[in-house]
Amino acid sequence: MGEACVLHTGVMLLQDVFAVKIKRRRSVGQESGGAVLGIALFCCRRRGKRLEEDTLQLHNASAEHTNAWYNILKELLTGFSSRPKYVKVFINPSSHKKEAVHIYREHVAPLFKMAEVRTDITVTERKGHALSVMKECKLDEYDGVVCVGGDGSVAELCHAIVFRAQLDADSPEKPVKPALPLGIIPAGSTDVVSCSVHGVRDPVTAALHIVLGHLQQVDMCSFSSLGQLVRFGFSAMFGFGGRSLARAEKKRWMPSSRRREYALVKTLARLRPEDCQLSFLPAKKSNRNLFEHGDQDPDPESEGEESWTTNQGLYLSISIMSIPCLSPHTPQGLAPNTSLANGSAALIAVGNTSRSEFIKHLKRYSGTSGQFSFPFVETHAVSAVRIRHRSLIGCSEDESEEEGDSKTSPIIQSEGASFPWNIDGELVEIANEVLVKVHPRLITLYGEEVDEAESTASCSCI
Repeated sequence: MGEACVLHTGVMLLQDVFAVKIKRRRSVGQESGGAVLGIALFCCRRRGKRLEEDTLQLHNASAEHTNAWYNILKELLTGFSSRPKYVKVFINPSSHKKEAVHIYREHVAPLFKMAEVRTDITVTERKGHALSVMKECKLDEYDGVVCVGGDGSVAELCHAIVFRAQLDADSPEKPVKPALPLGIIPAGSTDVVSCSVHGVRDPVTAALHIVLGHLQQVDMCSFSSLGQLVRFGFSAMFGFGGRSLARAEKKRWMPSSRRREYALVKTLARLRPEDCQLSFLPAKKSNRNLFEHGDQDPDPESEGEESWTTNQGLYLSISIMSIPCLSPHTPQGLAPNTSLANGSAALIAVGNTSRSEFIKHLKRYSGTSGQFSFPFVETHAVSAVRIRHRSLIGCSEDESEEEGDSKTSPIIQSEGASFPWNIDGELVEIANEVLVKVHPRLITLYGEEVDEAESTASCSCI
């Protein structure tokens, strides 16, 4: 988008205007007619990463001149082909503080009405509801899809829109780029994907990106096990991130911030490494540049086993992220060394270390840098990752509360046990090896590339 939404003195860019209306003088109770006063241009103004609604009043008492200008401007605005006219909206009324419906009605619906964006609204009733609707509805009627909810709702719809495209193309082996873009109205507690394409957790900013048709190509990952697709997503955390989420999910009755802090502290208290084989396929610069000339998708399987790097060892945490994963808690992102559409994912592998050193690593995420400046942390730009569990021995994480600062014993896993994964903030239990593939520019989101999110929250639990 570049310098869009920047209003210079005496200059307004038409690309920043999303509606034009004729102004009339009307008496109290008068609903139509009235003397013409001129036209009003409704536009967006940028303040930092936020987009705000603004109005420019053009006065002209001539009905002929006013109507001529109105018709010309309306015709010019229809020339922005990326702007949606009809969108499918999913609202999760249960997300975070159950504010999604209020956020949509107060902040989003008026902008959609002003921009003459028609809507077909589904208020979801259960987990998986949006996915089931997306599988069946006639998508060719719409210009885009909009999600109003938190990370869980976004994860479900991102998976659903890509999965539906795959079904429509009858392409079970290879992901297919969806024709429709997805807009995300943040209504959760962290809103990682929204922050990554907007820079702020602000419904007005998100809605203005949609009505103005700001499109951003975004890389996605597929997560599969034993040849079966588990889901599509942007990020996955195994080890500490997965176990922390598993604990949090058992305390759903707690407020989200308290639940998150409880799980973090409890998992740190019982910190133990995972024993696994970690293999990854380094991203090649040639692969990263392929999508500049088309939507080609490098296949990791065609690279040959000799291209893979394999390490065996104990890991406290393994993260794979195809987007920076910005949030108010981590303004630089969990993966600041990647971007939205560079064709690769960031692999962050945290080896076994003491609890105190691991906490130092975690605390640096809330700052500006230094989270990877530890000898036990390695990062790689990758196009694929494979994680295999070994037969794990040692004491169970729940067997003893008497623990020192240094942890070298892996967690016991009985035969057939599943491992908790945190995939886009959703808990997924997987018993076998996991293969993660990066698919360049697989999905289109309403938004733009940002390098940092507004920091409006902090965690004092560590």
